[in-house]
Amino acid sequence: MTRLSKIINETNVWSLLAFAIIAITVIPALNIVFGVVTAETENWSHIKQYLLQEYIVNTVILFIFSGFFASLIGVSLAYLVTVFDFPLRRFFKWALILPLSIPAYIGAYTYSGMVSYTGVITKLLTWFSGKMVLIDIMSIPGTIFIFTFFLFPYVYIISRAFLAKYTASLIESARMLGKGYTQIFFRVILPVSRGVIASGCALVLMEVANDYGVVSYFGINTFSIAIFKVWFGMGDISSAVRLCIYLMGFIVAIILAEKMLRGQKKFAVATSKVRVLIPQPLPKAKALAASFYCFIIFSLGFLLPFFQLLAWAFITYDEVLEASFLEAAVNTVVAAVVCAGIIVCCSVVITNSARISRNMLAQTAAKLTVVGYSVPGAVISIGVLILFMWLNKFTESMWNYSVITSIYMLFFAYIVRFLAVGCSSLESGFEKVGKTFFEASRTLGFGVTQTFFKVDLKMIIPSLTGAFSLVFVDMAKELPLTLILRPFNFNTLATKVYEYAHDERVQHSAPAALIIIAICSISVYYLSKAEKE
Repeated sequence: MTRLSKIINETNVWSLLAFAIIAITVIPALNIVFGVVTAETENWSHIKQYLLQEYIVNTVILFIFSGFFASLIGVSLAYLVTVFDFPLRRFFKWALILPLSIPAYIGAYTYSGMVSYTGVITKLLTWFSGKMVLIDIMSIPGTIFIFTFFLFPYVYIISRAFLAKYTASLIESARMLGKGYTQIFFRVILPVSRGVIASGCALVLMEVANDYGVVSYFGINTFSIAIFKVWFGMGDISSAVRLCIYLMGFIVAIILAEKMLRGQKKFAVATSKVRVLIPQPLPKAKALAASFYCFIIFSLGFLLPFFQLLAWAFITYDEVLEASFLEAAVNTVVAAVVCAGIIVCCSVVITNSARISRNMLAQTAAKLTVVGYSVPGAVISIGVLILFMWLNKFTESMWNYSVITSIYMLFFAYIVRFLAVGCSSLESGFEKVGKTFFEASRTLGFGVTQTFFKVDLKMIIPSLTGAFSLVFVDMAKELPLTLILRPFNFNTLATKVYEYAHDERVQHSAPAALIIIAICSISVYYLSKAEKE
């Protein structure tokens, strides 16, 4: 009886620890909610009267068209590479994930250089047409183009995995009934994949809401831009909080819409024998057309910007590789390693407590991890700023130390933002391991903590490595949080790229951008690996 009570007490300790971690990380979001009760300022009255409508309209336009085109391209590509066989299909199957390794803001800076007066695209178009052709990419259509071609892999990855595993019998049945592949796509695949497409589209829209680099460089007034302007330009945290509420409202609407689309119609496989879809050969003309379509998307989303960055890096590396650049690289690695380590440790506590315990604290903690990742970085930064302004009064009075200007504020924001990434990876790892060995260890009299270190930990090492790598990647490319909360003279590779671009030295941003792309390729590797499993 004593041994049983000890195990139960250990389980409760894990649950309490998990809930404490989540409670701390949710505080920034609560600060935003409660910050609305503060009195309105003159700045807010001006924003509400003259600017708010523009922020809402621009944000809605970007959401609708970026989500639509990213979903259209992602689903069509997934259908092609899954259902049909054509030249280079195996190559495009994984290569179409690569645009995700280029952060959208780097893609924006690169394309702005390529379509400038002396850019390679402008020269090519001028040579073909015989007259000067200039593309105005620094506009809302240009912003939609950037978001579409660098974020569509979110929809492509999820849709392709679903189609490959669960639609073989449906497609074969439709073919037996005399339906063509175009009819099958619109009348079978799209209705069945509705929930999957909604999930991918929701991820795209969350990235659009979180973006600051693209809209800032292109001069598109959205809520992220407004939050930066109000805080940095006016020092008005009250108005910044109100703008954050509006942006959070968009995020809530995205999540609710995704849940509604997933919940309206549900489909299940009627047999346990799930067959993998075998690609069908296309006629020669159609096969070439499919290869050409995949090549165009791959070129626009990865090939063109990557080779342009390589060319720029070759020209400017001797000017850029100096002490400040190396310092930014070290800052990036140190911040990412430290925070990724903390996040993985916290994620282990949260996911393991949810696995071994069914009490409300553990389950609530596991569900609340999504809050940080679903909230845009600009919103989290304001929430963290409010929290640390309150803590600063205490630390200055007690130890004469200001936490506002410290690196700890940025590290805490990273942990709040990316805790969900670590939890998601470890949750899937624990699901594969199961509870058989855990329960066997408990039967032999080992406690929960002892079992974790002697049994579970060794079995989830691949998941720990994957979680660490994915969190590391996300922090290395993070821009909005770093810009708002970084200490003075603290730069990362992402902020160096941002500074070079805004100083109209886009070519000089190439070396840092290529390093970020190389780091982001790690996440592409784990995504492709996860699909194979």
